[in-house]
Amino acid sequence: MQTRSKVIIGVAAVAVLGSAAALSAVRGNDRGVEVRMEEVTRRDLVQIVTASGNIRARRAVDISSDISAKVAAVLVEEGEDVSAGEVLIRLDPAQYQAGVSRAQAALSQARAGEAQQRANLLQARRNLDRFLALRGRDSLLVSTQQIDDARTSVEVAEAALSSAEFGVNQAQAGLDESADRMSKTVIRAPMDGKITRLNIEQGETVIIGTMNNPGSLILTISDLSLVEVVVQVDETDVPEISLGDSTDIRIDAFPTRTFSGRVTEIGNSAIRPPSQQTAGQQAAIDFEVVITLDPTEAPLRPDLSATADVVVERRSSVLAVPIIALTVREPDDSVTAVAPTGSGEDDVEGVFRVEDRSVVFTPVDVGIAGQEYFEITHGIAEGDTIVVGPYQRIRQLTDGDAVKRLDGPQNQAN
Repeated sequence: MQTRSKVIIGVAAVAVLGSAAALSAVRGNDRGVEVRMEEVTRRDLVQIVTASGNIRARRAVDISSDISAKVAAVLVEEGEDVSAGEVLIRLDPAQYQAGVSRAQAALSQARAGEAQQRANLLQARRNLDRFLALRGRDSLLVSTQQIDDARTSVEVAEAALSSAEFGVNQAQAGLDESADRMSKTVIRAPMDGKITRLNIEQGETVIIGTMNNPGSLILTISDLSLVEVVVQVDETDVPEISLGDSTDIRIDAFPTRTFSGRVTEIGNSAIRPPSQQTAGQQAAIDFEVVITLDPTEAPLRPDLSATADVVVERRSSVLAVPIIALTVREPDDSVTAVAPTGSGEDDVEGVFRVEDRSVVFTPVDVGIAGQEYFEITHGIAEGDTIVVGPYQRIRQLTDGDAVKRLDGPQNQAN
């Protein structure tokens, strides 16, 4: 449903509550139906799409623990500004310090074993060299079997040394792992920002997440130097919005201020697609649109409620008629009053133009919809006089009805 159609239906819903009896009474007067009239003029129009949502920081980091431990100290408070690298929370390091000690002992043991195997290799090589020297002086002093055994001893010693070196590397990796786990008992800020959520207290125990169970969310840091508004836009309005469209934003926490921004992201899929909806309960299809706010000194916070008016089209100096003046008639029976809720695709949109104190239904082509006026691209000319209310009388008018200008305070009523 296009924007202007929704506007027409909305106006019609209100108008239906009015009574047509007043029109019949006025028609009984020979002077004609009393209506409001207005000359068609040129105006500047702005078409907007309005959507609601919430404030969020462009960048926010949820911090969880990589280890399970008791909280030893909380060094920050919610709302506090922090710098990258600053210590936020300390966890009890006792069990992880013990792990580091065990890993250090294992590394020392592995290095001692490596030294022993290196000495064994040195001894084996010396024995081989001695046998070879004796064989060189007299082949009868050393047998071939002895030399082969000495060479085998060297190869065995080399393999044992290589194994010992791998053992040292393994022990070093174990120490590095233990040291890394130990370092995670100190939680630091990953970036500059503000603590926007703090979910932990000293003495509580944090746990790590698993595949099916999320871990403890300790705190959230938000960079509020760049703030966004995330709004939900109906599927009928999404095609009207483009990247870069300007917006006026109203935030409930600041009722007297209006903020500005631009559309920076438009969702490509529905927030809740039909496949995820309950069978038989078709919900509205909305898309997420992200608006980046222009810099402001206002103390904005994540999750504040906001309403955005996205400017999707502008027209300067165009023919325009009040929204209330536009009505719908069937093409084959234009003189019969038809409520503007008719669903026929061939229904004709038009206005009642005043000629010689009577009205003529005039079809028009409609452009964009402003807040109070529709753009008219074809059908009427500047300076034409049209009927602009009251609406319950517009919906009962027929071609040729005599009309007169509504005087007095009622002339301001729709």
